Amino acid sequence: MATAKKRTPNAAFMKPLKPNAKLAAVVGSTPIPRTEIVKKLWDYIKANNLQDAKNKRNINADDKLRPIFGKDQITMFELAGLIGKNVES
Repeated sequence: MATAKKRTPNAAFMKPLKPNAKLAAVVGSTPIPRTEIVKKLWDYIKANNLQDAKNKRNINADDKLRPIFGKDQITMFELAGLIGKNVES
């Protein structure tokens, strides 16, 4: 049997990105990898109970997330695209 090779993370995902002021209000201003930004956003969303009760794929914006989202609600699939618009490499 062949041994399973451990997958190495894509270097592009591990490159630290600097959040802009809107995103820094949620995840902090320290440059961190995209994967950590997503994790911190989800931690914030869950801690503040912002997942829509009827449709868990939707995320409701609060005062900190509304400037990032640009509207009152997004789907979780839109989240990754919004991160790209709110970071500097």
